[in-house]
Amino acid sequence: MFEYSRMFIISLLLGFLARAFMLRIDYRQFPSYPHSYAIHLTLGAIAAALGALVIPVLLEKEFIAVTFITIAAQQFREVRSMERESLAKIEKTELIPRGEAYIEGIAKLFEARNYLALISSFATSLFYYYFGWPVAIIGGSISAYILHWFMKGPTVGDIAEVQLADITFKGKNIGIDEVIMMNVGEEEALEVWAKEGIGIKIIPKDEDARATLANLGQRQAILHDLAILMGVKLDQGLQHFSPLARLDIDNGTLNIIFIPQEPDELFIKEAVERIPVLESSQRKPLKDRIGRKAAD
Repeated sequence: MFEYSRMFIISLLLGFLARAFMLRIDYRQFPSYPHSYAIHLTLGAIAAALGALVIPVLLEKEFIAVTFITIAAQQFREVRSMERESLAKIEKTELIPRGEAYIEGIAKLFEARNYLALISSFATSLFYYYFGWPVAIIGGSISAYILHWFMKGPTVGDIAEVQLADITFKGKNIGIDEVIMMNVGEEEALEVWAKEGIGIKIIPKDEDARATLANLGQRQAILHDLAILMGVKLDQGLQHFSPLARLDIDNGTLNIIFIPQEPDELFIKEAVERIPVLESSQRKPLKDRIGRKAAD
């Protein structure tokens, strides 16, 4: 019993630390501090405890307890609903909304991270049973790192080439090259766009990337993150200063115009490149024979 207790404590701590490591505030200021921290750390501890209990329960042949553990783990689905509802309620307070696809991606991410804590804790207890506590700590840490690395998805810079472009003016219309983005009726607003506006071209590397960038949810996510990272000169009621994304339907290039608060072109390019590609927006037409033939 003492051996099981030590196995449980070590596995619990490592699973909890794995969850805590992934719970950090980034530029999106999410999760919020301290309330969301308390919620997610508590759920992470519960997930780690469930993972740590699997091996002792199996060794004692308490198979009914395994059923209860499975039922408890299913409750983590509620985490996704909680995050989705929370973000959807505050969506209308955003000048540049995240969009439903981005919200769903965040909700899935926080559900999956609890499972990661559970798996890390389970792996630690498995290593402990076969090799002892020193190997358990090392093996569990490596398992947590590999799982965390595996969960990292591609960024815009991985699927496309990002270039800064000049904004073109044709009468009251503004855009990039031949793509018209917006009609601005006020001369004062046109002067602001001419003086401070930045144009961006996101050129897909292949047909998969082209299909991904065409997704409306992915476009909205890019605009939202770009506004957070570089700031945007916009307020409620100033629609003629809203950042916009339009697709060049001939070559699949995504064109963006916005007026940043921080007009450093080098960092604007880097900011776009590091924006994540949403899981729900990823398309793989080249994985299919017909898609490959069409691309050729």
